[in-house]
Amino acid sequence: MTLISFVRKNSFRNKRRSILTVLSIGGSLLLLTFLITIWRSFYDSKPTEQSAQRLIVRDKVSLIFSLPSYYRQKIAAIPHVKEVVNEQWFGGQYKDDKPKNQFSQFGTDPQELFKVYPEFKMPADQLQAWQHDRAGAIVAVDLARKLGWRIGDRLNLTGKIFPVNLELTIRGIFTPADTTQSAVYFNKDYIDEGFPQLKGHEGFFAVLADSPDSVPKVAQAIDEEFRNADRPTRTETEQAFGLSFISMIGNVKAFIMSICLAVVFTILLVSANTMAMSIRERTREVAVLKTLGFTRNSILGLFVGEAVSLSLVGGLMGSLLCFAGVTLMANYVVYFAGMHVTPLTIAAALLIATVVGFVSSFIPSYHAAKVNIVDGLRHIG
Repeated sequence: MTLISFVRKNSFRNKRRSILTVLSIGGSLLLLTFLITIWRSFYDSKPTEQSAQRLIVRDKVSLIFSLPSYYRQKIAAIPHVKEVVNEQWFGGQYKDDKPKNQFSQFGTDPQELFKVYPEFKMPADQLQAWQHDRAGAIVAVDLARKLGWRIGDRLNLTGKIFPVNLELTIRGIFTPADTTQSAVYFNKDYIDEGFPQLKGHEGFFAVLADSPDSVPKVAQAIDEEFRNADRPTRTETEQAFGLSFISMIGNVKAFIMSICLAVVFTILLVSANTMAMSIRERTREVAVLKTLGFTRNSILGLFVGEAVSLSLVGGLMGSLLCFAGVTLMANYVVYFAGMHVTPLTIAAALLIATVVGFVSSFIPSYHAAKVNIVDGLRHIG
């Protein structure tokens, strides 16, 4: 019998305890994998080529404050600015508050949107139909597929931020660079007509620079232009703008990190407790193994191998369950659109499980391997 087969047979000698340990580690690794996935989706995702040329201009103080519409002309006149379009978050309710019916909604200028977002693809006839219909809307292809929308369907949004209810008609279905994007665009004039107080104000401006190298210079020039204005601006990359929404709920980085550390500590305690009980019960067995010729190192490897095996089984189970869960949520919950568990994330979770299994078992295994044969045979317990 090889050492590997010996480890495999002894790992589940106490089936109830081993299964409970695997389930505990699996649940912890599921949460850890999920948190790592969120971290990578929020902070490690790389922008597309077009996104790297785009900037978002918003109010310097907060996202909830709007900017004057005439800023658009001033921004367009700044060197290295290629295109500018206004956008306004609407935040209306479609049908109900269920997650599957939640998606991004932006009022904008249909004549300029596709100039700033050249990666958006849509048939020319659909674009023209949208541009000529003040109550028209375009929807992302993935969102249309999920909710069963077709061109010509009615789309009713109940205003939650603004006292306006929109009755839109879907005039086009566009394909963004990120096919998981869930967004609806419509003519911002529709909101202005129903809520005149918003007329002359915009939520933010999307700016397309002439090259990625020009982005820092353009951002600095825009903020300098409005430094002494009534509404000073904050210009940031599209990716940084997305993270601004996340930062509104607090220090997400610190929160995720603290939860990850707590999860790792929990796994360590579970594994250490299991291995300590298992090794304590097998003191006489260790003495018998030594009489049969097992060396101290082989016994140490046996016990450590058992702990690592249990941790890996639990880690693999938790990671695969997280992969299935995130994939399912990405199809039905807008906030998880585009999120996926990568092989690298699974590998990181398994590495953590391996390290935890090793660390939690090394000390009790080391002491067990040092047990004298006579003392071990005399042990009762």
